[in-house]
Amino acid sequence: MARKVFYSFHYVPDNWRASTVRNIGAVEGNQPAKDNDWESIKKGGDAKIQEWIDGQLSGRSCTVVLIGSETAKRKWIDYEIVKSWNDKNGVLGINIHRLKNSSSEQSTKGSNPFSHITIKNGTTSLSSIVKTYDPPYTGSQDAYAYIKDNLSAWIEEAVTIRAKY
Repeated sequence: MARKVFYSFHYVPDNWRASTVRNIGAVEGNQPAKDNDWESIKKGGDAKIQEWIDGQLSGRSCTVVLIGSETAKRKWIDYEIVKSWNDKNGVLGINIHRLKNSSSEQSTKGSNPFSHITIKNGTTSLSSIVKTYDPPYTGSQDAYAYIKDNLSAWIEEAVTIRAKY
């Protein structure tokens, strides 16, 4: 049975890349809000956004942060990471800059979104616990194949790692 995961990503620049990963099918992923729905959610302010995220995270066992060039230190991505960790979900990151977007363009590698988040009274960086993966290929198809071949194992490892803390 496939794990239920939540995909966290910076929508505007990485939606196409995120869709590519979500369509792998190795796990059951969340469905992002459609553009029109997302606009309605955003109009509701922070409370409505938080409510939507909380609903999306409900029943998930792992959060996969799809790391693009501008993912780190985004308010809602940070919220999704912290909430996932606090809810005892597995958490992992995958660099997706080598996957092409809808214009067939790759991106630049982004910073680790876990490096500024701390646990244990602010003394331990989440980046020292949570694993991130960077496909070792420059081509989009090879990077995709690498993610596809490893995604399920990475998720299982993230769940196992989280159970230790």
